Amino acid sequence: MSYRVWIDPSAIAETKATPGNMRQLLKRAMKALATDPRPSDSKELDWPPERFQPRRVKIRNWRIIYAVDDADRWVWVLAVRKRPPYDYGDLAQLLRRIG
Repeated sequence: MSYRVWIDPSAIAETKATPGNMRQLLKRAMKALATDPRPSDSKELDWPPERFQPRRVKIRNWRIIYAVDDADRWVWVLAVRKRPPYDYGDLAQLLRRIG
């Protein structure tokens, strides 16, 4: 079963700012979340339990931060960040976008 993938406009802008080869890898990884929202290389982020649990997928030095809602079958890509220096300090702010 597939999930709907919604990419936040800020995540689209962040993806566009990445180098060309990395941009393609990130786009493919985001698209793949529709069929597998919890790939083996993803990790659940430490956050108090809610309706959805934030996760991240690591693509080299980049992170795709997203949330999965199994009840409504959607994946919301919240951000694309480079690590280092990204430390997930804005996770609460990102999750507020979902509502």
